[in-house]
Amino acid sequence: MPIPAQPAIVSETSIASPTSYVVPLILVTSLFFLWGIANILNSALIAHFQPVFEISRTQALLVETAFYFGYFTIALPAGIFIERYNYKKGILLGLVLYASGALLFIPAANQLTFGFFLIALYVIASGLAFLETAANPYVTILGKPESSVQRLNFSQSFNGVALVVGPWAAGQFIFAGNEGAMNTLAEKQQAADAVIFPYAVLAITVLLVAVLFFFTKIPEPVKSKSFKFDKAIFKNKHLTYAIIAQFFYVGAQAGIWGITINFVIELIPNTTREIASKNFMVIGTLLFVAGRFLGTWLMTFIKDHKLLTFYGLAATALCLVGVFAKGEVAVYSVLGLNLFMSIMFPTIFALGVRDLGENTKLGSSLIIMAIVGGALVPPLLGLIADKIGIQESFLLPAFCFLFVMLYGWKGYKSVATS
Repeated sequence: MPIPAQPAIVSETSIASPTSYVVPLILVTSLFFLWGIANILNSALIAHFQPVFEISRTQALLVETAFYFGYFTIALPAGIFIERYNYKKGILLGLVLYASGALLFIPAANQLTFGFFLIALYVIASGLAFLETAANPYVTILGKPESSVQRLNFSQSFNGVALVVGPWAAGQFIFAGNEGAMNTLAEKQQAADAVIFPYAVLAITVLLVAVLFFFTKIPEPVKSKSFKFDKAIFKNKHLTYAIIAQFFYVGAQAGIWGITINFVIELIPNTTREIASKNFMVIGTLLFVAGRFLGTWLMTFIKDHKLLTFYGLAATALCLVGVFAKGEVAVYSVLGLNLFMSIMFPTIFALGVRDLGENTKLGSSLIIMAIVGGALVPPLLGLIADKIGIQESFLLPAFCFLFVMLYGWKGYKSVATS
């Protein structure tokens, strides 16, 4: 990989010569794959931990709570850190935290403690908060402003590659050989130890990427305004509504991914967790990847907010099919949600920070903080599934996607109120 001889200085809004910064764009895009793996493996952990620790769906979904709470608490400090230092140092710190959290899976498994795993997931998510706070806005300025949404969707498409690799890896290394009742301590310990190998490999990979970043010079925007919280930013109503839309979207996505394996097992008889992950979950994530690339292409001739409106409506409808249909129809409807969830995060993000200028970093941090929806919605989804029924629980994401649809229809409009 070629390394520029001198550090480059760029404007806060866009890069003057996009062809000069191909390497930084490729390197930053690799981060999207890394946090995609961390996100999708949570769905496997939720299903895996239920028999290991003898916990309910509601309790197992605390995996998502610990993970997304890390985003919520660290996103704003991450933005302040990046402003005080630079994008590169923020990314490096994020990668180190990510690797540290993954390595904590080793003592967590050895001690066979669910709470220890939650701490490890919180540390991983803290690192991801740095990576996403830096990478998402950085991609939007590496080129022409009018193509920022399309460019971000393209980078996020590589996040989708991880979403295909993750369920297969979970089936291969976590679930395989651990489908029994786990009546003895030895069986539970074996199942807990199964998470060590994939997370150790993940930690090594993350550290290698950190080394590449350390030795590669990447362009830095000119600092034109200090990063600080200013409540006046909420006068930008499109940002305020983007924060709410992102809260509901991430909550719905985390809940759906967290409960999909359980959903498949309950509605299709004689399906193991390994099969549900390697076969069915992979179908969903393949649809997610296809949706990202399809959405990126469709945005060349369909306005981004209009596509978001349609995708939100389609996702709402599929949730309702998941509630009222039976068997495979319900399962494939839930898997089909991935196609329409695919563009939601990057599109809401890019629409939300559009026209913020010097307040882009603050707006970015606030939208990343909205990921706390992933901490709050999944346990509620699990509670509904435990108390009422797993199909009925999909009424909750249906409501969430309805708000996403409304954001694409009206809320996206970039109008600051006085």
